[in-house]
Amino acid sequence: MPIRREDGYEIATDPSRIDLALVHHWLSTDAFWALGRSRETVEQAARASVNFGIYDSAGAQVAYARVVTDQATFAWLCDVYVAPPHRGKGLGTWLAAAVRDHLAPYNLKRVLLSTLDAHDVYAKVGFVPFPDPGNLMILGSGTSIT
Repeated sequence: MPIRREDGYEIATDPSRIDLALVHHWLSTDAFWALGRSRETVEQAARASVNFGIYDSAGAQVAYARVVTDQATFAWLCDVYVAPPHRGKGLGTWLAAAVRDHLAPYNLKRVLLSTLDAHDVYAKVGFVPFPDPGNLMILGSGTSIT
């Protein structure tokens, strides 16, 4: 069910509305964490995730986020991207709030995300620094596990 703002933007989770070619372009060419990501990887990740798109008043997609979740205990918010012409309008914060609200009924123990430069965006909707980052571990270099 879409959520609309007075300025004409709307958020939807309908996977048929996600423009994966556009999302691939954004992520693989402009998102430092996903530079060079293949189209196949973007599509596979989208199929295994809950996808959020923001659309302008003409219906063009202007932002994207996806959530990896078991819908019982855990979720990972990732690949959050707002197209440059639409930045500075609060869309990132609105998108993070929509994700938070979408996940609320599941009563998840944790919703994690990783950000280098958008802490303020996520703090506005309730995200806080991980209380003990020394407990977190990672397998692989972030590209593949070999």
